[in-house]
Amino acid sequence: MAPPPTGPTVGRTSGGGWDLRWLLFSFKGRAHRAHWWAATGALIGLGLIVVLPLLAAAGAGVEEPDFGSDEVSGVAVLVILAVYLLILWVSLAIGVKRWHDRDKSGAWMFLALIPFGSLWILIECGFLPGTDGPNQYGGDPRRVSTAP
Repeated sequence: MAPPPTGPTVGRTSGGGWDLRWLLFSFKGRAHRAHWWAATGALIGLGLIVVLPLLAAAGAGVEEPDFGSDEVSGVAVLVILAVYLLILWVSLAIGVKRWHDRDKSGAWMFLALIPFGSLWILIECGFLPGTDGPNQYGGDPRRVSTAP
């Protein structure tokens, strides 16, 4: 097994800030609780702000759903699918990095597929601290050197 990286950590920009492209789309490195909560909140907001109005536009009535009745609903369904795929990818990427911060494999995300597994993911990723110092997945995201 290779030693963990030292110096500037994966996911940091040259100015010391967080690289959002890495944070939201990469499966490498570690993310701490604050980033997990921020990403989770943003994804929930995205779902509510984008998907709910599109469902209404697509004709997803409670009493009589009428999907696919015109071109607007077809476009809305495609946009909803694209947003859901984005939400899925970002959820997996930030979740895997959060498991890495706990010094565990990203495969623990498969817990979401079993009953009450999401509750354990919430506890592990949202409330329990990551490992102190570097681990096999990288440096501690809370103690990152900003030196080049």
